[in-house]
Amino acid sequence: MAVFNYQYNSLSDLMVQQLKDLYDCEQQLTEALPKLAQAANSPALKRAFQDHFNQTQTHVNRLEQVFRGLDCEPEAETCPAIKGIIKEGNDIASAKGDPAVRDAGLIAAAQRAEHYEIAGYGTVRTFAQHLGRNDLAQILQMTLDEEGEADKKLTTLAESGINQMAQA
Repeated sequence: MAVFNYQYNSLSDLMVQQLKDLYDCEQQLTEALPKLAQAANSPALKRAFQDHFNQTQTHVNRLEQVFRGLDCEPEAETCPAIKGIIKEGNDIASAKGDPAVRDAGLIAAAQRAEHYEIAGYGTVRTFAQHLGRNDLAQILQMTLDEEGEADKKLTTLAESGINQMAQA
């Protein structure tokens, strides 16, 4: 297990560390989402993963913009939490059995990732507001809104048929 020797002397220091975590998170997801899309049986779920892959690339670009706004080089710091969530998603994607049940599992794994991102983006957005960086807070809010919409879309897919098909 890695030992991190952080030193937080300001809210800005903490914000930069959290941004590095999110940056790695988004980069890991750009690799994972195509695999989830390929594993999905439902055409609507495949599209949702493909659409979110495109959004995720935009999220990476926005994070780079926020780093530059803080006069920092964009830098990723390994996010063990998303690594674990992605591993769970990959395990479901490669599982044998009923494709509808696997789709329900893929939604569950994807929503775990969305909830992690929502928490992270909400936190750094609030830090930016407290630091008087409403310009950066607005950029982060755009991504936060999109992550929330992705989560709602996954819920709708689950509730509008995928969970029922998995139960049958």
